Amino acid sequence: MQLVSVWQWSPLGLLLCLLCSLCLGSPSPSTGPEKKAGSQGLRFRLAGFPRKSYEGRVEIQRAGEWGTICDDDFTLQAAHVLCRELGFTEATGWTHSAKYGPGTGRIWLDNLSCTGTEQSVAECASRGWGNSDCTHDEDAGVICKDQRLPGFSDSNVIEVEHHLQVEEVRLRPAVGWGRRPLPVTEGLVEVRLPDGWSQVCDKGWSAHNSHVVCGMLGFPDEKRVNTAFYRKLRKRAAKASARRHKPLGRSITKHKVKPKPRVGRGPIKRLLAQRQQHSFGLHGVACVGTEAHLSLCSLEFYRANDTTRCPGGAPAVVSCVPGPLYTVSSGQKKQQQSKPQGEAYVRLKGGAHPGEGRVEVLKAGTWGTVCDRKWDLQAASVVCRELGFGTAREALTGARMGQGMGAIHLSEVRCSGQEPSLWKCPYKNITAEDCSHGQDAGVRCNLPYTGVETKIRLSGGRIRHEGRVEVQIGGPGHLRWGLICGDDWGTLEAMVACRQLGLGYANHGLQETWYWDSGNITEVVMSGVRCTGIELSLDQCAHHSTPITCKRTGTHFTAGVICSETASDLLLHSALVQETAYIEDRPLHMLYCAAEENCLASSARLANWPYGHRRLLRFSSQIHNLGRADFRPKAGRHSWVWHECHGHYHSMDIFTHYDILTPNGTKVAEGHKASFCLEDTECQEDVSKRYECANFGEQGITVGCWDLYRHDIDCQWIDITDVKPGNYILQVVINPNFEVAESDFTNNAMKCNCKYDGHRIWVHNCHIGDAFSEEANKRFERYPGQTSNQIV
Repeated sequence: MQLVSVWQWSPLGLLLCLLCSLCLGSPSPSTGPEKKAGSQGLRFRLAGFPRKSYEGRVEIQRAGEWGTICDDDFTLQAAHVLCRELGFTEATGWTHSAKYGPGTGRIWLDNLSCTGTEQSVAECASRGWGNSDCTHDEDAGVICKDQRLPGFSDSNVIEVEHHLQVEEVRLRPAVGWGRRPLPVTEGLVEVRLPDGWSQVCDKGWSAHNSHVVCGMLGFPDEKRVNTAFYRKLRKRAAKASARRHKPLGRSITKHKVKPKPRVGRGPIKRLLAQRQQHSFGLHGVACVGTEAHLSLCSLEFYRANDTTRCPGGAPAVVSCVPGPLYTVSSGQKKQQQSKPQGEAYVRLKGGAHPGEGRVEVLKAGTWGTVCDRKWDLQAASVVCRELGFGTAREALTGARMGQGMGAIHLSEVRCSGQEPSLWKCPYKNITAEDCSHGQDAGVRCNLPYTGVETKIRLSGGRIRHEGRVEVQIGGPGHLRWGLICGDDWGTLEAMVACRQLGLGYANHGLQETWYWDSGNITEVVMSGVRCTGIELSLDQCAHHSTPITCKRTGTHFTAGVICSETASDLLLHSALVQETAYIEDRPLHMLYCAAEENCLASSARLANWPYGHRRLLRFSSQIHNLGRADFRPKAGRHSWVWHECHGHYHSMDIFTHYDILTPNGTKVAEGHKASFCLEDTECQEDVSKRYECANFGEQGITVGCWDLYRHDIDCQWIDITDVKPGNYILQVVINPNFEVAESDFTNNAMKCNCKYDGHRIWVHNCHIGDAFSEEANKRFERYPGQTSNQIV
């Protein structure tokens, strides 16, 4: 309550207040936050853990009883209203499926629907107070911006939970600390509490506890620790301690005894220091093994006045098994890369960082997505561990990692967290009516710390997401920073650099950076960088550091990047190609514009123009943008080329390749879009068109829209005049030169089987390049046909 001055209650004060109200009308509202009318009788708090002070499970007290909110129909707008009720300026996100643990008591609100402008959550639509069909496994949470409303009083609305939390976990090696390669897979468990890092008492420590710790650190599994080694260290530390405190005196040695091999003095000193500091902060840890975070386990904290900690015990030690991406020895790699039996495979698509993306599963040889109904941390953690990462940091819903295309294989997946594969969890088969790709599930996994981001940096840029690339080379004591030669530096190399920096995707890979000329780094230390685009760091790409070979020397021609957290993702609608393919014999006098744009086979130049015809394989192309950013041409409007024949500007030199291949991959005919007029032909219901290329308009494809090129327009064909009858493969590749960054290049190619008898053509089995399993793709490549171009 606001304090009121004593003078206001004096007779003079009452008279003045009465006169002011008569002369000026109603008193102006206070600048401090007041209890809203709709919120009277309600109190709000954040609960659950692990969490920060500005995030957690939302709990509401009504009629003296605390309860939660169901996540059904929960949106960011509702989170905005609740964060303001909690005293924060706005929300930055929200969570579902009891991410911060299930609550207790009543579920006060269900199907909560807010516009975001309400003064109180009581003004939002819902099923009514206490009317819910949810369980506490569906409790909603919010992530608020860590910025308070001016004058907000915590004691008025928020109940702050005063309890300790485990914020982070790390492994500290007992031997070779600072010299061992990253990631660290074995060591003493240390937890970060509010007052610093502490050790964990190993009394009652189990393999389940180790499993949870390894998952938090980004490792899929744990292994047994060599306890004899650590006992030996402790014994030697104890002896060293006893020698330090032994009274001084003469000692007589009768015989020379061969000294026993010793463990290094460094580890002993470290263990000594740790014993003397009494750094234990946690004990009584009891995990089931399915928890995504140590804070979700049963555990006890030492009190500040505890004089004896972990009597007779020692620091807990954990050893973890790294996943395939992070193995050090070749033996580990061979063990990790062995795939499980059966067709139960899982992959991630569309993620900006390793270990995140849209979840896709393989069923009957075809990849499909997972519906986000009942998607939670347990199911997400099963996916992460199956892929060689740790537990899940976040279970994503609502196609947060972009929409898939094609089948949706699973729905309502319910995992306990102990399953070796997502396919071992109970689930429901669904139909297209049950779920849409707008509900595709995704994950963000815990990753091991590798330190690769410390070996690269950007300089000279206007913002932290852009600049000239500098890399660190050399060994301990001889580290130095240098530049990368810009020759052949492109989108794929820039994608790896941005991933290593932790900045997502690459919008552009730049070969000239004279406009970012800053700093005193002038030495070029790396050249010839060639990446596939999936590497975790530039060190993993092919390159040569000595000797440096650069066609254009000087700092003006060194590599640079512009990074982005989002990117487009183009997919061709393969079924439409199959439905619309046909042959047309088109007269030469109607192909002058097409010839000008180089859309005919080279033999057309020798034809008797304007007499005769060309045989064309025609089909429609429908190109969808299912990413999280609009697809825009790399070139600016100033460099677009006007083509008088077709009456529009061309914004890209080459956008699509069309090829006819023999079954063994030999190209026998080709076509391409010399350049493209990119625009939004149609969009999903909730998406508006943004790009139209007519009248020198902006070109691009909006997220959720597609660009349709009908079979009856120029250059939408392959000139097959010179192709002999036989069995072939039709291949279409979008953005073939990687001119524009995409979140996924593996789905840019589409292939179909073709059979041509000299008069008609049959096109079937069209599919995106990564839509089938490896075995199905092999069967496709072995499509029966004669390389002698004879009909089978």
